[in-house]
Amino acid sequence: MRKALIFGTDGFVGKYMADELKSHGYDIYGAGQNAGKSHKEYSIWYSCDLMDGDGVKNIIAEVNPTCIINLAGQSNVGISWKIPRRTFEVNVCGAINILESVVQCGTDCDVLMIGSSEEYDISETPLNEQSRLNPSNPYAISKMALENFCDLYRRRYNMKIHFVRAFNHTGIGQTDNFVIPSWCKQVSEISQNNADGDIRVGNLNIKRDFSNVKDIVRAYRMIIESDDYNVIYNVGSGDSIELQKILEYIISLSTQKVSIKVDEHLIRPVENPVIHCDNSLLKKRLGWEPEYDIYMTVREIYEYYLQGGGCF
Repeated sequence: MRKALIFGTDGFVGKYMADELKSHGYDIYGAGQNAGKSHKEYSIWYSCDLMDGDGVKNIIAEVNPTCIINLAGQSNVGISWKIPRRTFEVNVCGAINILESVVQCGTDCDVLMIGSSEEYDISETPLNEQSRLNPSNPYAISKMALENFCDLYRRRYNMKIHFVRAFNHTGIGQTDNFVIPSWCKQVSEISQNNADGDIRVGNLNIKRDFSNVKDIVRAYRMIIESDDYNVIYNVGSGDSIELQKILEYIISLSTQKVSIKVDEHLIRPVENPVIHCDNSLLKKRLGWEPEYDIYMTVREIYEYYLQGGGCF
């Protein structure tokens, strides 16, 4: 049986990744920091700090996985401006601990590392894999550095390292540090209070390419199962949407009057006006297609909060 080791099981994407792999016959092993969470998806779950190189190495040596998926890291652009050093340490140095451990253990496995659409330069047109890279925030810089290290280890050690540049994705269980869950949570609370209320927002004059997390993890599985470990793939819906339109849709789900208040603290120092994925390479080479509509996804998140749900 194929054995998948997932680092970062505490995060939003971890549970979805485990479910996707398990439904396709994988034996799942997880590693994360939150011992208080349910880990029923995993054959074995390990408590692990990615900054502990020896701990990472011991887990990889014990599991001897056929593939490793690294979902651990600091993934919020806004927060990265507040903790740039920590963002770099976890996203780059932590990932290097995985790569070094694979080399030292002599493990013959596929490795999937996650980059970001934030690595790209500002562009009004859809971004393909050949578009110019020019990261403009600490998070994006960390991801570009990780991408370079993956290329280095791939060439130096002939490692099977798959790398993707993931575009925005969301779904039930994502923390409200991210824009769509934040808005859904705020509007659901107004609805629950049966009174008019205000919603705090940042910059609405931008467009983003949002996907359902289930589409994203399906792409990750298809990529790590492929032989294309020298190919970088964009993973996104292929459709960019104005944040203003998403907000209007969320507000329309409430029966209460919702007033929009711009909070300057939620506006990032540097913001790409448009991020739009060209996913044609992923579609052509692996046959991936998005299955979930973003508005349906938004409604699911809103109703989840309306019923008292929160992040995983």
